[in-house]
Amino acid sequence: MRLLALAALVGACVAVPAAAAASGDRTLPASTTFYAPAPDQGAVDQIAQLRSSGDGQDAALIEAMVARGHAVWFTSGNPGQVENAVRATVDDAAAKGQVPVLVAYDVPFRDCAQYSAGGAKNTAEYLAWIEGFSAGIGKSKAVVILEPDGLGLIPNAGCTLSAETLAAAGLTPEQAEQERYAQINGAVDILEKRPSTLVYLDATHPAWMAVGDIAQRLVTAGVQRAQGFFLNASNYQYTANDTFYGTWISDCIAYGTQISPGDYGSCPNQYWDGGPATNWDGDALDPTQVWSDAPYSGDHVDLHWNTTGIDSRWASTLGAVSASTHFVIDTSRNGRGPWSTTTAYPDKQDWCNPPGRGLGPAPTANTGAPLVDAYLWIKVPGESDGSCNRGVAGSTTDPEWGGITDPAAGAWFPQQALQLAQLGQ
Repeated sequence: MRLLALAALVGACVAVPAAAAASGDRTLPASTTFYAPAPDQGAVDQIAQLRSSGDGQDAALIEAMVARGHAVWFTSGNPGQVENAVRATVDDAAAKGQVPVLVAYDVPFRDCAQYSAGGAKNTAEYLAWIEGFSAGIGKSKAVVILEPDGLGLIPNAGCTLSAETLAAAGLTPEQAEQERYAQINGAVDILEKRPSTLVYLDATHPAWMAVGDIAQRLVTAGVQRAQGFFLNASNYQYTANDTFYGTWISDCIAYGTQISPGDYGSCPNQYWDGGPATNWDGDALDPTQVWSDAPYSGDHVDLHWNTTGIDSRWASTLGAVSASTHFVIDTSRNGRGPWSTTTAYPDKQDWCNPPGRGLGPAPTANTGAPLVDAYLWIKVPGESDGSCNRGVAGSTTDPEWGGITDPAAGAWFPQQALQLAQLGQ
């Protein structure tokens, strides 16, 4: 999944319950309205161009898309600059009676030094930046999406940094890994001092990390002191699949902290879904299909989308223990699910500007799922994931978009924006 847009900037901890943090309003009522910032200038230009060419219908679709509540990304600047930028966003949201979704995206070795490379130079600089970010929120209510890919692409654990990059930072691979946990834990502690800030940590998505692997990372990173975790940031996995996956992660956190401390490797996961309800028949769940907990028919095909086996295994594993870690899901571009292609690319880069995708469920805190606090548009629909080339050596163009060079990460991508709006739910 590495897809993270760069938005322009204007201007080994002990786990304790989140309730120990400063008191305040950390709820998202079903009636919550999420903040809709001013649209990207690229969107404004595209709307004007469509109208001038007589295509009012598509112009209206883009206009409606950018008017929806979506996240504001903060990716650079010194502590004072990010404080001012966050405060301006929070104040504008408060004036509109809306709750802002703020993405903190400045961790060292961001995006494994790839398409969205950048971030703070070291832990001290990063935590100073987070202090500024936090100060900008103050006592206002805000949702903070803390470091997309921050736990999926950890140096030395899913992210291999070059020897030159590590040498410049004066770190070994093992030290860089340790620093990432120090950075996320430190950020959680700083942000949780704010009485109405809801902090969510990266938990990847159901086509990436196994349940037990990401649950262990989340606990190590301090999720029990935060509001919870987020899924599918800038990705395309079906909402139903994200909901199952997130519930199992929450189950695994409960198991690994209350039933068998540290035994995350025993957590049932999406890569083998057998259990009592399937007579222990199992297979890997297919992320290109919508998962369901329908009764098992004994047909092996069921095992590619049917969650009843793994659900029954979790029920047996947890007994009277209840999962309690909440999560949010990025639904900005998942209306048609993940992209699959039969073209034999060296690297299909299915996370990067895939064609034929559509907007997913609108942002809302009324999800109908007890552990799902909200559906959010974390990735701004219409902003590029980066200049993808499908792994073709020496190429700077994207064959899936007619051989053009995709815009840089975070820049407006008119062709993709229009498809998202046209094909959305």
